[in-house]
Amino acid sequence: MGKRIVVKVGSGVLSGGGDGLDAAVLRRLAGEIARARAAGDEILVVSSGAILAGRERLKLKGRPSVQLKQAAAAVGQSRLMRAWEAAFARPRITVAQVLLSGDDLHHRERYLNARNTLLTLLRLGVVPIVNENDTVAVEEIKFGDNDGLSALVAGLVDANLLVLLTDQDGLYTDDPRSNPEARLIPEVRAGAEPARTGKAGPWGTGGMESKVRAARQAAEGGVLAVVANGAKAGTLSAVLAGDGVGTRFVPEEKPLAKRRQWLAFASHPKGRIVVDAGAREALTAKGRSLLASGVKGLSGSFEAGDVVGLVEGGAEFARGLTNVSARDLERIKGLKTSQIEAVLGHKPADEVVQHRDNLAVLKK
Repeated sequence: MGKRIVVKVGSGVLSGGGDGLDAAVLRRLAGEIARARAAGDEILVVSSGAILAGRERLKLKGRPSVQLKQAAAAVGQSRLMRAWEAAFARPRITVAQVLLSGDDLHHRERYLNARNTLLTLLRLGVVPIVNENDTVAVEEIKFGDNDGLSALVAGLVDANLLVLLTDQDGLYTDDPRSNPEARLIPEVRAGAEPARTGKAGPWGTGGMESKVRAARQAAEGGVLAVVANGAKAGTLSAVLAGDGVGTRFVPEEKPLAKRRQWLAFASHPKGRIVVDAGAREALTAKGRSLLASGVKGLSGSFEAGDVVGLVEGGAEFARGLTNVSARDLERIKGLKTSQIEAVLGHKPADEVVQHRDNLAVLKK
């Protein structure tokens, strides 16, 4: 049985070193993807390039504002899809445009709807071309989250492998563009210290730093991730064959469950609950649930069933689904469980946040 693979292609690869989309590069990648599909693999492509294509068409120069990037994305997205359709025409493979924003994945129901759509496309033999909805996603353009999107998609569809194609050979001990002594790191394991990484250019939305974050996120979810040089012919095929190119991010032996992956990486907290050090220790080291007695304060407006961030010492360390609204929690914070009913006139669940099913501890 073949593997399910998410391939993220950056603008630096798609440009072929030029100022716009390089049709020859897209055809080469489409050919490598077609060969993998013929061997039984399922492929999803997370593609940057809309801003690049729009910038070329609009003849934009210089350092852009967020509004210029949005305008370029609006002009370039259709050009990007036409380029992918043309690239896959020769192997006679149907492609589908799937535009996602962070908001589509913050909500559990929409997250699952996106999963169902992508899996249906794969069953139909289609290659989904996924992109951030850059025209409206201001924050995503600012922070360059197409790499992060690819990690979310990998978890969303239960991928076996995430391939992040960039214009460098992988992760180095330092930025190889400024330090000729920098060495390629062939493998990164959980807990390893990150190396220094390069930043994106003014029109880019990623850089090596965001690829490392995405690869680590995928690995936490149990997905093998590889950062490799997509500007070199045959790199994708070599990665899929396990030839040891690029930098491998080894997946966790005990990955987060799917529901906890959504909580940790895709959910959008409606508020924050401040807990004491003892509660944090109980949650992170002992696998216990959060009780009202461990709550010191809260912020935001949330109802029972909403996602909240758990904070101690000023830092968010976990996310979970609360059983108690902000209104009620403000009244019972710091109380013992036996005191709650007398204060509220009713007794909600014993736990403010239940550990077993509804809590995800965040890694540094």
